[in-house]
Amino acid sequence: MRCIPTKLKDVVLMEPDIFRDSRGFFLEFFNAQKFAEMGVAAVFVQDNHSKSVQGTLRGLHAQLSHPQGKLVRVVQGEILDVAVDARPDSPTFGQWEGHILSGDNILQMYIPPGFLHGFYVQSPTAEVEYKCTDYYDPSDEIGVIWSDPSLKIQWPSRSPLLSQRDTMFPAFDGMKGRFEQYRGLLK
Repeated sequence: MRCIPTKLKDVVLMEPDIFRDSRGFFLEFFNAQKFAEMGVAAVFVQDNHSKSVQGTLRGLHAQLSHPQGKLVRVVQGEILDVAVDARPDSPTFGQWEGHILSGDNILQMYIPPGFLHGFYVQSPTAEVEYKCTDYYDPSDEIGVIWSDPSLKIQWPSRSPLLSQRDTMFPAFDGMKGRFEQYRGLLK
């Protein structure tokens, strides 16, 4: 397994070793000991799986009092996976990172607690699995509007398929005060 640093501190791409033969392939997509050796010592408590159609954008989401780290991978299809740094003390606060994750490239992205997360489906369908470091709590969920011009995220479409909730999130600047709650929770 190889850890590929990104421009955002603590966000990393993970490239597993893939063993291929005439039958197909085998890979280990998570190993706590190997991840810890690479600097990702997260403890995961919940696994999620979603299936979405082309043009779907899910995000930008986070949890405020119980921030979740996520290890995201695509089982089938292709997505643009995006993380936005919402840690007030971070030198990259408000910056984003996006990478193509697919069932073909088998890359994974680790997004630590304190980041907003979203993804856009580029293939006809995509099945996304992600491990979380805290439990999902709908009453604790916050978000930022996907199209916030101050973030300058380069989404593949300006008219994605969205949930009603995702159309109603505020701009990033309007959330800066709320992100202050991350201080002390992320140490």
